[in-house]
Amino acid sequence: MIKTPAQRLTIPPLENGDRLNRYEFERRYTAMPNLKKAELIEGIVYMPAALRFRSHSQPHGWMIGWLFTYATATPGVVLGDNPTVRLDLDNEPQPDAVLLIDPAVGGQARLSDDDYIEGAPELIVEIAASSAAIDLHAKKQAYRRNGVQEYMVWQVLKIKIGVSVEVFRFCRLLILSCWR
Repeated sequence: MIKTPAQRLTIPPLENGDRLNRYEFERRYTAMPNLKKAELIEGIVYMPAALRFRSHSQPHGWMIGWLFTYATATPGVVLGDNPTVRLDLDNEPQPDAVLLIDPAVGGQARLSDDDYIEGAPELIVEIAASSAAIDLHAKKQAYRRNGVQEYMVWQVLKIKIGVSVEVFRFCRLLILSCWR
C-alpha cells in the first residue's frame, strides 16, 4: 500500500489589502491569536502599524478620559475602548472608542452572544495620525451608511477634530496643541 502524506487544511493568514467578507475575516482573525488589530472596511483588510505615543496613545488616553467622564454622568450610556463592531457583511472596524446607548432606553446597537457589538454605535471616535485617509473616507462612508449618529476623527498631526453629527455634515474644529 502506498502512503500519501496527510493534507493539512490551513487557514490563510490575514494580509493587508485582502478582499474578504466578514465571516472569512473573522475566521482568519481568530486563527491569528497574536494579531492585535485588524479591521475590515468596505471588504478590504487593514492592519495598522504600531502606535506611537504622542501621535496616538496619549491623545487616545485623553479622549477615553473625556468619554469616561461623559458616560459615568449620563445614565444609559456605556463606553467601549477599541471594540470590534460588526456593522454589516463588509465592515468590521475596531474604532478607538465608542459610546453606546443601552438598547433598553433606545440604543440602536446590541451585544451579540459572543460579546461583540452588532449594529451602529451612537458615537464612534478615531484618533488619526497615519490612518486619516481611511478614517475620513472609507470608514466615514461605512459608518454613514450603517447609521452611526455621531463620528469624531481627531487628526492629531493636523491638530483638528472633525465631527459628523446625525445627517453627517462634516465640520472641522481647530483645537489647541496642549501636548507639544
